[in-house]
Amino acid sequence: MHLYIHIPFCKQACHYCDFHFSTNLSRKADLVDAICAEIRLQQAYLPSQPLETIYFGGGTPSLLTETELDRLLVTIHEQYSVSPGAEITLEANPDDLTDAVKLTMLRRYVNRLSIGIQTFDETSLRWMNRAHNAQEALASVDRARQAGFSNLSVDLIYGIPNRTDASWETDLTTMLALDVPHLSAYALTIEPDTAFGRWERSGKVTPIDEQLAATQFEQLTTALIDAGYEHYEISNFAKPGQYARHNTAYWQRRPYLGIGPSAHSYNGVSRQYNIANNARYIADIRQGVLPVTVEELTVADQVNEYLLTGLRTQWGCSVAELDTLLGNDFSGQLQRELTNLYQAGWLLRDGDRLRLTPAGKLFADRVAATLFVEE
Repeated sequence: MHLYIHIPFCKQACHYCDFHFSTNLSRKADLVDAICAEIRLQQAYLPSQPLETIYFGGGTPSLLTETELDRLLVTIHEQYSVSPGAEITLEANPDDLTDAVKLTMLRRYVNRLSIGIQTFDETSLRWMNRAHNAQEALASVDRARQAGFSNLSVDLIYGIPNRTDASWETDLTTMLALDVPHLSAYALTIEPDTAFGRWERSGKVTPIDEQLAATQFEQLTTALIDAGYEHYEISNFAKPGQYARHNTAYWQRRPYLGIGPSAHSYNGVSRQYNIANNARYIADIRQGVLPVTVEELTVADQVNEYLLTGLRTQWGCSVAELDTLLGNDFSGQLQRELTNLYQAGWLLRDGDRLRLTPAGKLFADRVAATLFVEE
């Protein structure tokens, strides 16, 4: 079983981010109290099995103090059995990893750090309104290793407007020199309710160049595969045996519980999501009320979600599992669509598995949508 904790606070707002967070830290202690209370209220959501992964996401979980992190983990251990080999991940920004004492503290509580570097290019960091600089980005990995972290992941962003392919290549060369076991790389997207979204509408920011993003995605995959990384999910690369266990659980449709404002949960037959408002979340939890909206999943929902997530991975989708979910012959029902995707060179069938081809990875969502079923 898998547990996600959403910490909705940041020092400042990155211009591209549309996750739920607040830059007002005045209620951080109240929010931690509420999260601990929700952990107790939600204790029966997951089956009674040991937690295999715990993930502190956000927001910026590296803003947590030792007292706050200790309280959260003590509460988790009071309510759940935690596997001795559990992967416990915390997302961190490089500017929060400048203090050796802070890193040593984090190492006592978590065994995996996911560091939000995004780029080593100083101009791009300022343009995105990141709180760290390029030197802090480089130093954060070394400092984490010195504190005892070996299980490290870094995030990068590609497809940044007005940034050349050569500049992106420099980011990749720099990242590979760090020799981290895991990389997550995402194409920049401009969401409407962000600074970039508002600037795009006013003409201050140019729209994303899809061809630029596609070219840089191909640079990314070539460089990482040549360096011995496995491209095990569209946006994720790992050295052999170093997959992100928590995120892999999402892609493989395993049950998980999300705690905190805006967090989502999945139990196999339904999804639920918490209110994305810190003050209302705290108020509801104090009243013993779970601020959740529940969505029961239809057969079509389950099939389509499996296609959307499974095709993004190196394992693809099992035709037998699709048949079971659908209660019908998936291949027969979608024969024309499958044939068109095979002929386009975007999809292949390998025994029981449907997998994207390298060319198909550029169109993953389109391929999945082509195969979506209706009730």
